[in-house]
Amino acid sequence: MTLTFDAHPRSSLIVALDFDSLSTAVKFAKQVADLVGMFKIGNQLFTAAGPAAVKEVAALGTGIFLDLKFHDIPNTVAGAVLSSAAMTGVQLVNVHALGGKAMLEAAVQAISAGVPMGADRPRLLAVTILTSMDQKTMKEVVVASVQEARAIRKACGRDFLIVTPGVRPKDSAVESKSEDQARKATPTEAIRAGADFLVVGRPILAAPDPRAAAQAIVEEIAAAK
Repeated sequence: MTLTFDAHPRSSLIVALDFDSLSTAVKFAKQVADLVGMFKIGNQLFTAAGPAAVKEVAALGTGIFLDLKFHDIPNTVAGAVLSSAAMTGVQLVNVHALGGKAMLEAAVQAISAGVPMGADRPRLLAVTILTSMDQKTMKEVVVASVQEARAIRKACGRDFLIVTPGVRPKDSAVESKSEDQARKATPTEAIRAGADFLVVGRPILAAPDPRAAAQAIVEEIAAAK
């Protein structure tokens, strides 16, 4: 499946399947699969179900963002990326940029080795600083939140892929007291700042009507483009 950014507004929406049970995750995913471009499988679901999670969710016809943030010595990360790229349906894989240049280069080589040049293959993302970190925390220790997206796009050009987490619609069902995203923005702000994909979890997962919540975000993406 070729990664496309503008074919349909829903292609920009990635829904995070933050569940500890594969059956629960698949049951939820089926409700909104026709409204989203990808599902994100992170540490929680992958630890619970392993590669089976990728296989079963990908079978719904959507792409997979495998969000495991690999961070280790270069050879170990290269092996993990190579294994990830071999999973059917995986379109995005990420590593942690704090692993350093050698680790990042090893990850890039692994993506290239896994699939022949010119063929469709997963795109590699580098996580810098988590969006749960606020300005005070940043001074104690660059993430592609909406606050940085515009500057990243200007510096890196249109071909550089920006996947923006911390997206919260204005009428989100997420309670502020339980919110751990310090660097957040609306779907409109994210798209206009230059994001290619928006990762959304709780505003859809916790909504009384997840389909309506997902559709509202897709419509907001369409209006912002």
